[in-house]
Amino acid sequence: QAQFVESGGGLVQPGGSLRLSCAASGFSLDYYAIGWFRQAPGKEREGVSCISSVDGETAYADSVKGRFTISRDKDKNTVFLQMDSLEPEDTAVYSCARQRFVRVTPTGKTTCVLSPSDFGSWGQGTQVTVSS
Repeated sequence: QAQFVESGGGLVQPGGSLRLSCAASGFSLDYYAIGWFRQAPGKEREGVSCISSVDGETAYADSVKGRFTISRDKDKNTVFLQMDSLEPEDTAVYSCARQRFVRVTPTGKTTCVLSPSDFGSWGQGTQVTVSS
């Protein structure tokens, strides 16, 4: 059974940084893409970033491109989200999830898309608050 434990959230001032961790168990990152999603109060869940299984292809929401970086440590079965230049609009609960199926590009590389419906086995999340 796939399980996730997210950590690393907290309170940070605008312009600051946080590094979130998503420790996965019950399966291997070799076979599944992992995505980071966030949900602010009163808003729908939105995709932030994802990393595909075999090829490690990444995708980012336009709102975080150039500020956030997703990475993984397969030995630790953990995915990270480095968040820099944080803005108040980044305040949300951040959760990770596993892609339900494998997506492959026309060139044969694994890939991922930031659609919540593509993902399942959600973690409980970690709160990120950006405020002065």
